[in-house]
Amino acid sequence: MSTLPQPSGDAQVHSAHLREVIQEHIIAAGGSIPFWKFMELALYAPGLGYYSAGAHKFGSGGDFTTAPERSPLFAHCVAQAVAPALRQAGKGAVFLELGGGSGAFAEECLQALQVLGVLPARYAILEPSADLRERQRERLQTRLPAELSARVDWLDGPIAEPWNGVLFANEVIDALPASRFVPRDGEVLEEHVALDGEGRFVRGEKPADAMLLAAVVNLQRRLPAPLPDGYRSEVLVQLPYWMQAVAGGLQEGALLFIDYGYARGEYYQPERDDGTLRAFRQHHVTRDVFAWPGLQDITASVDFTAVAEACVGAGFEFSGYCSQASFLLGNGLQAQLQAAEAQAADDIARHNLRQQAKVLTLPSEMGERFQAIGFQRGVELDAAFLVGDLSHRL
Repeated sequence: MSTLPQPSGDAQVHSAHLREVIQEHIIAAGGSIPFWKFMELALYAPGLGYYSAGAHKFGSGGDFTTAPERSPLFAHCVAQAVAPALRQAGKGAVFLELGGGSGAFAEECLQALQVLGVLPARYAILEPSADLRERQRERLQTRLPAELSARVDWLDGPIAEPWNGVLFANEVIDALPASRFVPRDGEVLEEHVALDGEGRFVRGEKPADAMLLAAVVNLQRRLPAPLPDGYRSEVLVQLPYWMQAVAGGLQEGALLFIDYGYARGEYYQPERDDGTLRAFRQHHVTRDVFAWPGLQDITASVDFTAVAEACVGAGFEFSGYCSQASFLLGNGLQAQLQAAEAQAADDIARHNLRQQAKVLTLPSEMGERFQAIGFQRGVELDAAFLVGDLSHRL
């Protein structure tokens, strides 16, 4: 039984409204919708979805805490990693952040890039949530010098016109709507969401369409044995198209993604026979992704082999792949920590900084569960991956 407290009355009303919207979609579709559509509505339905409504998501008072909220050291290491690419991208370089979160990353990254002498002409944030945009804007305008905050703007979509620079996303790919599939009796079936007699969401299955079938066949080519009957998991069918869309008109530049997940051979291990899908609410993890739509995050781990295929397919050169711990250590974490400790007010502040570094790098925390992967075109990002190379696993 869940130990989580019940949502507030207003939150329950909000969730019930979104539940009705999803139920209407299911009825209009003839009785069921693919799971990816359910996930899309639960996360992104205008004004109601988890990421498009106004619920507090980040930090100790939210549902989860990302690396930029954990420590400013994270953003400073990322800045050091991408500095050569920004320098090579030239005077009009753009730094594009997908999903700006609380604004903590942008705040620290801009200051770090200024110190490194590679301030982008424009720091763009592609943020689907109007509420989060306002929170980010308020934070950056309050905490940054005017000459830095003036470089920030918010986008409604990818940059379509030609541009040079860096695209960065931390914990974004895991929130893309994922298709769920299961092999059964020589056929690939797609998981659907239907309604039971009382209007509750329940699992169903239908034959996979051509795109999902092709995606499952492609991933199985890299596995040592076929997935057994009844093995249920996820695949991001739209990932290649999403990658091309978010890169937009990027001519010369780098792509850097940090997220939790695995290379393909580890993702589809026999013991992971119900996939990686889960939900987060108030720092608790639950497998009940149907509970409280709009009030909990729904996420699936990232198949980094699929990310590599999508980016190379979009015309980028592979730069490297490693754990978050290796990435941060290889991009100046120790020096950043020492510099921050030297500026710290007292022993308590220095202790807190060391604890932050541990959270970012220890295997039992974020260090091994999170991975970094990069790509380049006309610039160099290779040096960011000199420590702990894991590319042989892809």
